[in-house]
Amino acid sequence: MATVGRETGAADESQDLAAYGYKQELGRVLGFFSNFGVAFSYLSPVVGIYSLYVLGLGTGGPAYIWTILFVVAGQLLVALVFAELGSSIPLAGALFQWTRRLVGNGYGWWTGWFYAWALVITVASVDTGFVPYIATLINEWFGAHINPTSPNDILYLTLILLAIQTTINVVGVRFTGLIARYGVWVEVLGTFGVFILLGAFGFHRSPGVLVSSLGVQHAHSNPLGVNFHGSWFPAAAVIAVLANVYIFYGFESAADVSEEVVHARRHVPRAIVWTMVVGCITSFVLVAGFDLALPRAGGFGKTVTGGLPFLFAADLHHQWLVQAVFVVVVLAFFSCGTSVQAAGARVLFSYSRDRQLPASRLLSQVTPAFRTPVPAILVCGVVPALFALLARINPAKPFHIGFIVYPAHVNALFVLVSFATSGIYLSFLMTVAGALLARLRGWRPRGFSLGRLAYPVYAIALCYQVAVLLDIIFPSGLSSPCGLLFNYDWLTLAVMVLIALIGLVVFALYRPAGRVARAVEVGARPAGAGPEVGAASLGARPGQ
Repeated sequence: MATVGRETGAADESQDLAAYGYKQELGRVLGFFSNFGVAFSYLSPVVGIYSLYVLGLGTGGPAYIWTILFVVAGQLLVALVFAELGSSIPLAGALFQWTRRLVGNGYGWWTGWFYAWALVITVASVDTGFVPYIATLINEWFGAHINPTSPNDILYLTLILLAIQTTINVVGVRFTGLIARYGVWVEVLGTFGVFILLGAFGFHRSPGVLVSSLGVQHAHSNPLGVNFHGSWFPAAAVIAVLANVYIFYGFESAADVSEEVVHARRHVPRAIVWTMVVGCITSFVLVAGFDLALPRAGGFGKTVTGGLPFLFAADLHHQWLVQAVFVVVVLAFFSCGTSVQAAGARVLFSYSRDRQLPASRLLSQVTPAFRTPVPAILVCGVVPALFALLARINPAKPFHIGFIVYPAHVNALFVLVSFATSGIYLSFLMTVAGALLARLRGWRPRGFSLGRLAYPVYAIALCYQVAVLLDIIFPSGLSSPCGLLFNYDWLTLAVMVLIALIGLVVFALYRPAGRVARAVEVGARPAGAGPEVGAASLGARPGQ
């Protein structure tokens, strides 16, 4: 009986999809938990915290944990906006489709352009980030001598991981959903399990450490050597918050795979919001566990300089326990990269289905045997592999590009990764702004609705996105904490401008705003669908 209900739901949603001018080509097989799993695996507290805890600790001390609540509060408002949009326009490629239909083809194209680049770069970031953990395990288990800082070793291991992830995404979204569901339990084990494990061996600090800076605001006691001139708030806090800003996104990927979710109008909004709520709880617990486990007698500084491997080695005392934790971390990176690649491929597929890119006819193909967009998935495997080559660029001396200084000993992949976050927040900002404009023009959501709270939620979410984006990209100098540790002064902004210039060339030569098929542009709505503002009715250029 459950199978019949699922098939009926999928059939109804195929008709719903036809109202937008599309056929149901992708396999609609994901339930709520799988949809939540895709989004939660992308957000991945384990991947985020294990990658950025040291920067948060070194810039804000243990008290940086409280910046989690600020970031989650802001992003939860964005998630509520996206929940409305996902309920109203359940199409693959989420942000691109939402803004295209609510504001116009050109605006939607640019939103999707920055978002797609950010997703593909994030795949490279995640998959190269797993190298230190897997290299450590392989070396200890098999007596190998893999160097996790070697560009060649980084490339080889990244290519192996990408090949596995790409294969899983190609053979069907059901397998992607299965990996994502297991990924949820890996995240639970990597957060609550690690907290319990560290507590079982005895926390070294009292709960009071959670409100302590341990002197990071002073240059002489800051283990990263940065200077906040004695000010924790706002000076240190404004930088420490970035360690969480760089983590709390990915919830929107629940909407990227909307066309593969049964009862998408109901399940997608829930998955988006629950991803943020559960992500907040698990991240807070994990950071609290690390803070409480900080060794005394210089353990704070040694943890910042030696990273989490030092913390685990100092606290767990048994190498096999440290290895068990690393296995969980590797699985989390694997699940995260798989989900991000799946989301990126759906954006590329959605773009191409609307003839928004060169080679769109190829990239929009869905393989009948697997019911997945295989060409788009392959691109989202090959391009991150090419980005992994940037690990080879690591200059021994700083060099100048006009007024921009590229610092010494900064891996080029790190610079590109810094754009991934800024690109995500820029596309989020454009989406919230576009949705607010649509509401002011008369659009109202179908399904989940914020009601009277909509305008304040939209407005505060927009202000939050502006503030965070400025904090990420503001070029404060290479000697400043932000420039030294996060955006490398002008480099993050420069990469954003470069991607915008590439987009300008494509947009000018290919003229994608005029290529949306008229049937897709206007498509009839199902009876009783309620008011829905399309791009044409908001003054966008009609499709040709």
